[in-house]
Amino acid sequence: MQTDTNTVQTEKYSVPFVERTGMRPLEKRAGFVNMLMPLAGNENHVGVMYMGAFTVLAEAAAATPAIDFLDKKRFFPIIKDLFVDFRKPANSDVTAEYSLSDAEIADLQADLERKGSAGYLAEIPIKDADGVTVAEAKVTVKLLSHGFKK
Repeated sequence: MQTDTNTVQTEKYSVPFVERTGMRPLEKRAGFVNMLMPLAGNENHVGVMYMGAFTVLAEAAAATPAIDFLDKKRFFPIIKDLFVDFRKPANSDVTAEYSLSDAEIADLQADLERKGSAGYLAEIPIKDADGVTVAEAKVTVKLLSHGFKK
């Protein structure tokens, strides 16, 4: 799957570095995102996907479903940790899908209201254009209230 113009329109990322990668959602709905990281512009010195592009993709795929349901005036997401297990080089665009169920979203929202914080572990396969898993990511996402005090 090469980058095409039939992708979901989205707001600009608040981090200019992320914007420069060309990453964007292919599909996005309540609790779900399928993100694409284009190979073009994200190649390393041997012409395959640069490792940093995998981590940016994993972070965005993990956090986007939560960002979409959060009341951003009260809460924000932050990545607590991220691990990427590389399986094989990717010489094409790559995608990462992640979803939170309605029940998971309800539990996260309840924790946010009760404690001012919540969190989850996102396990995300990253696939090349042929659908082959080229990496697997584990991302811990923390959701915090703007006034959260540990």
